[in-house]
Amino acid sequence: MHTPAMRDGRPPRAAPLVAAAAYVVHAAYAAGGVVGLITAPSTAQAHAIAGNRVFPATLAVDDPGVGDEANFEYGHQRVPGDNGEQSINTFSFEYDKLITPRLAVSIDGAYAMQNNPRAAGFNNFGVGLKYLLYVNEPHELMTSIGVTAELGGTGSRAIADNFSTISPTVYIGKGMGDLPDSLAYLRPVAITAEAGPALTTGAGQPNAFNYGFTVQYSLPYLQQHVHDAGLPQPFANLIPLVEIPLSRSQGQTTGTVNPGFIWINRYGQFGVEAQIPINRASGSHVGILVQAHLFFDDIAPSTLGKPLFP
Repeated sequence: MHTPAMRDGRPPRAAPLVAAAAYVVHAAYAAGGVVGLITAPSTAQAHAIAGNRVFPATLAVDDPGVGDEANFEYGHQRVPGDNGEQSINTFSFEYDKLITPRLAVSIDGAYAMQNNPRAAGFNNFGVGLKYLLYVNEPHELMTSIGVTAELGGTGSRAIADNFSTISPTVYIGKGMGDLPDSLAYLRPVAITAEAGPALTTGAGQPNAFNYGFTVQYSLPYLQQHVHDAGLPQPFANLIPLVEIPLSRSQGQTTGTVNPGFIWINRYGQFGVEAQIPINRASGSHVGILVQAHLFFDDIAPSTLGKPLFP
């Protein structure tokens, strides 16, 4: 349910530890392929499943599903600051818990380190609520609605704002598995998007409108539902993608273009993306995002991965 916010040209909150990410890759690779994930029953829509489509938990634009899961990311970016350019390193986390098979709550936080001026500390902590609104399995379509709140004053004074930001958001995902046979090799393509305002509670603080989309090409989908090309590991589990998270505030649009990949397994995934600024207001150097993501509904289906009210 991670929904990065971008306001006044500041980058979205990034996330987890690289060491944890590497560990997940090793463990997931040892566990095997994604066959169990792709073909798992979709009654609860775990991992955002619509028919044969698995929408992965993308790094910068949130996916349209709900689930019992944990997300960790590490991000590095150089962005404009009050005293010139500043370098920001961020370690963030999010935990999502299903209340029912369609309703999830979340809590998230981030530790940021910056220079110019030098400061470090936790950003404001956030909470969220997300509801899976509609799933059309034959057409691989999924939509959700949600709201997140960054709670002002809960983070470090050196890093965090003293006001809150509330963001109601709409999420949508569409896979192309219903294309005709003449376009069979486009069936692994999927598009996801999110959009919603970021409303601040601080007097005189500007609001923003955050939006973004992703374009994905699932090699597991190609192998299992179009043509078995005999791809070896780790390529058989890769989903190359481009994410474009954007924000508009006070007449200025900021954002990045994020090419990268996700390696997905039944129990989790690992992702890496570059962050290419779309303009000077968004930054002057290419940044990076690294993700490790765990699916508790498969790791511990009778405990952590079980909805509170099945």
